[in-house]
Amino acid sequence: MTAIREISPDIARRFIISKQHLDNAPRPSMLEVIRDLGCLQLDPISKVLQPHWLILLSRLGQYERAELDKLRWEDRKLFEYWAHAASLVLTEDYPIHAVHMRESWGAKKLQKWMNEHDLHNLRQHMLERLREEGALSPADFNDEQMTNESFSGWANGRAANRLMERMWTIGDVMVVERKGTGRKWDLAERFFPEWTPREEIDTYEATYRSMQRAVKALGVTNGRKQINYAFTRGRYWHFKDVMQQLLDEKVLIPVKITAWAGDWMMHKDDLPLLEKIESGDWQPKTTLLSPFDPLICDRDRTELIWDFRYRIAIYVPKDKRDYGYYVLPILHGDKLIGRMDMAFDKKAKILTVISTYAQANAPSAVRAIRGAVQSLATFLGATDITYGETMPKIWKALRK
Repeated sequence: MTAIREISPDIARRFIISKQHLDNAPRPSMLEVIRDLGCLQLDPISKVLQPHWLILLSRLGQYERAELDKLRWEDRKLFEYWAHAASLVLTEDYPIHAVHMRESWGAKKLQKWMNEHDLHNLRQHMLERLREEGALSPADFNDEQMTNESFSGWANGRAANRLMERMWTIGDVMVVERKGTGRKWDLAERFFPEWTPREEIDTYEATYRSMQRAVKALGVTNGRKQINYAFTRGRYWHFKDVMQQLLDEKVLIPVKITAWAGDWMMHKDDLPLLEKIESGDWQPKTTLLSPFDPLICDRDRTELIWDFRYRIAIYVPKDKRDYGYYVLPILHGDKLIGRMDMAFDKKAKILTVISTYAQANAPSAVRAIRGAVQSLATFLGATDITYGETMPKIWKALRK
């Protein structure tokens, strides 16, 4: 590829941050932010705040949770499905996700799996109950004796639970209500609004659309590995051919980033934003990032671009953790300058910064960091913030 322009690493980092809506520019609507990200990852771990809430807080500042609930349950502009992980995705992107519904656990695979475990009658019974009774949880099928099958793995091993997950993956049912980690499901045909796009596209068209969404969310990318990790992770069936088509059409533009090896590219639609940042029109801010934030979810990319090694230690034994259990990176302007291991006591309403670590050559940014911690505390409804003993000298004033 022949690069059409050269970008400095600082400009590239600012461009990436702006594409992720993590700068201090005026924010678009919540839906537009989610659209630009492609999805919001869901995860039940809430040591501080579940990722979908924190990802939005980092970008929008204080907002009403009811706004996201309205998008999900009333307007139904979002639905739960697989993107790069279990996520909230856009209903307008239904044709893209419907390809995965057909390809991942399509009719043939589902039939084979149900044959192996003798689950046909249970599936039919579950669908009939949903059609007649409306939304139900897997627990509503606790008394069903149609199978004694149980499954190993991280999820509940009962056949009804596992089958409901399979029916969700192929698009038979959708999550229509959540209370904590508990879910209720209903028939997909009743969940999706009338305006849902029903165009049936093939794997090539899905790849063509998804790759553009991924590149736009990334800002700049050096190719297959990074793109494959973004948006609809692992679902780029025709990567090589689509990449060539997008380059031939000049939809993707090759760029060179000084000091970064390899060929990089960006989407043509983003040239005006890049030029704006190159002119000096860029507004930095300081915020805390969820361990699942899309800016840092690709750990190798994070290390390459920011020289910041980050791993989630939730499943690592305590004595082998480098920084703590639930560690939030600190984004300050165009740099990742440190991290905080945090916990929130909902009953006592205390946000605890258990330990704080600074990167080498981190700036004295106490006021900005304190503001980011206070923003999180305000959103959580915390009435007090406490700091542990582990604190770099440069930031000790955080305790005052």
